[in-house]
Amino acid sequence: MAKKRIRIDMEDADGARFEIKLEGNVTRDKILKIFDTLNLMDIEEEETAPKMDSVGSKIWHIIDKFFPMGKFTSTDVLEKYEDEFNEPVKLSIISTYLSRFSIKGRVSRARTGREWTYQIIKVAQRQP
Repeated sequence: MAKKRIRIDMEDADGARFEIKLEGNVTRDKILKIFDTLNLMDIEEEETAPKMDSVGSKIWHIIDKFFPMGKFTSTDVLEKYEDEFNEPVKLSIISTYLSRFSIKGRVSRARTGREWTYQIIKVAQRQP
């Protein structure tokens, strides 16, 4: 049986670094004891905000934040986008991204009169 090796590197909010190495007969119980010790030291993972470095990710952020339920149009997204990010964007760009999201199965798209309406597709997860 091969030796097991586990290495855990962490850094807390104050900048202190922790390096833990486990070698040999590493069991689940031993790993759980390490994590219990880390909990006692009150080391927490930093919550990172999602990166919004592209227009598409910003548009998805707007849809997810303001329209998690119900229907919306490209004009609705345009208004919220300009309010949220204080930068102009063309309606055609919003429409293009909404069309792409529809093709990828992230939103449903339906023709309502002279315009398209969209709605986020929520995937239900089964509980075992």
